[in-house]
Amino acid sequence: MQQWVFLSVAIVSEVIATSALKASEGFSRLWPSVIVVVGYAAAFYFLSLTLRTIPIGVAYAIWSGVGVALIALISWVFFGQSLDFPGIVGISLIVAGVIVLNLFSKMASHT
Repeated sequence: MQQWVFLSVAIVSEVIATSALKASEGFSRLWPSVIVVVGYAAAFYFLSLTLRTIPIGVAYAIWSGVGVALIALISWVFFGQSLDFPGIVGISLIVAGVIVLNLFSKMASHT
């Protein structure tokens, strides 16, 4: 169970860092830039802890898939970026892929 907590922390850290990347304005603003660096460092650290027990293909698929979906949602809610029907379908397919991978794939067998 701990590996899923690590993976969740990695995902949240990456999403926070990516969201702050826009506010850093090319690393010209100090605090958003600090958030980016610390966020990505935490994301990779916790992802590395996850890889002790979850296969890399599964962990990375979940990390990147959930991260993409969350960033798209945050961009829509906080940055006013449009999210049209094809975008919603695409994000839904990414999330569905992560679910299928976890529930049905032998690749996800671990521990």
